[in-house]
Amino acid sequence: MNRTENLAYVKARDKAWDVIVVGGGASGLGTALDAANRGYKTLLIEKHDFAKGTSSRSTKLVHGGVRYLQNGDISLVLEALKERGIMRKNAPHLVQDLSFVIPSYDWWSSPFYGLGLKVYDMMAGKLGLGPSTIIGREETIDLIPNVNKEGLKGGVIYHDGQFDDARMAISLGLTAENEGATLLNYVALKEIIKEDDIIVGLVAEDQLTGESFSLKTKVLINATGVFSDRVMKMDFPDSAPMIRPSQGVHLVLEKSFLKGPYAIMVPHTSDGRVLFAVPWNNYVVVGTTDTPMEEAKEEPIALQEEIDFILSNASAYMTKKPTQKDVKSIFAGLRPLAASNNKESTKEVSRHHKIKVSTSGLVSVLGGKWTTYRKIAEDAVNTAAIVGGLPERKCNTVEMPINGYDLNSDWKDPLHVYGTDIENIKALDPKGNESLSPLFYISKNQIKWAVQKEMAMTLEDILARRTRALFLDAKEALRISPSVAAIMQEAMGQTKGWQTKQLKEFEQLAKHYIV
Repeated sequence: MNRTENLAYVKARDKAWDVIVVGGGASGLGTALDAANRGYKTLLIEKHDFAKGTSSRSTKLVHGGVRYLQNGDISLVLEALKERGIMRKNAPHLVQDLSFVIPSYDWWSSPFYGLGLKVYDMMAGKLGLGPSTIIGREETIDLIPNVNKEGLKGGVIYHDGQFDDARMAISLGLTAENEGATLLNYVALKEIIKEDDIIVGLVAEDQLTGESFSLKTKVLINATGVFSDRVMKMDFPDSAPMIRPSQGVHLVLEKSFLKGPYAIMVPHTSDGRVLFAVPWNNYVVVGTTDTPMEEAKEEPIALQEEIDFILSNASAYMTKKPTQKDVKSIFAGLRPLAASNNKESTKEVSRHHKIKVSTSGLVSVLGGKWTTYRKIAEDAVNTAAIVGGLPERKCNTVEMPINGYDLNSDWKDPLHVYGTDIENIKALDPKGNESLSPLFYISKNQIKWAVQKEMAMTLEDILARRTRALFLDAKEALRISPSVAAIMQEAMGQTKGWQTKQLKEFEQLAKHYIV
């Protein structure tokens, strides 16, 4: 993934692309990978960085959706459970089994949830991660030592998957390039070009230089998530809105608030949602909320009532009660819900995806979630092939290993997300493997690798997505930012002025991650 080389190649190409994908999140990257693997000449452009938006701000779960089962959305649960198993199989260095405990405080809850989760297990079939089990009070305390013991009757254990979303996105990008796709971050769609009312290309703008250039394509895929409506309005200004943004907020706490390796699932919050407390990178992620938003923002900010809601509901299940001063980082993301009307509350809107084709040939991916990214991509490419008159070729991604595939990953190694690239990273500089922080692992070699191999262009790219520093401890990320910027400046051959500008921009951004 070399932006300079890719940009030169794209500008020099005069022939039409088979497929251009706009949007570098989960759906877009998955779509580019699938299209390239089928032999279609594929380009992906992303206005910001890969996974800058929703796709780096999830609860870090690969799950069938216990709550969807509760809502009676059986088809989505079946699809998600199947995709969870495929994702685990294709990226064992990025996806692992995570055990959840649902603590119960009345005698009927454990049998009730136990029965529902047995159905969940049964639906997963051969791709299941382990059987659900009803456990007693003492075992519940053993597994989650910090659980609120007052009135505790027992609990239920069940299994889902966990992953690092931004790292998965970068790994998908690398896999797509391995399959022949061309990827560009910091390139925006400015205008759609039509001939006889049919899309034949677009005008793109390099966000780092301001330069514009035209591209030809047989089919254009809109995979911009919460911003899908903007692209559809570029196509037809009178297009009705199809996306309802819903904000999900997560708080990150020290590991001491959970202690053991098990996650907690709170089945009933004060607004009827479920709440998770999940161990992640020696911290705990607690969330999430479901707040309808009037408009999609590129940098969503948590509302005070969302922070209060999470702290209040988490405290009811923990002996060590988290407060605002305990929050190490806070991040907000917007779900791109494909809603048919505005009457349903956002928590009731299905997480199913939809593929919409306009009369001009724009293929739009609406809705969906990380767990089902591969199936979304398959559906999008199947549709795009028909729209673009491309030769019919079958999808092969069910059996496709993701870049770095390593069955023997050591999950105690902070570099495990790189899989088979670990030794190459360590070899960049024998003295470059020490961590710049005592609170999380981030090394000089990681930074150099991100610049050289993963198209990291800004300080934010490194601290938010190539590593997860900003999401784990925002103040610590700020503290080490000058060291990271200096390493980047040298690796990129940039000026001191570039470094100063990056530090100023990152400082402004990091404020939104600090309560």
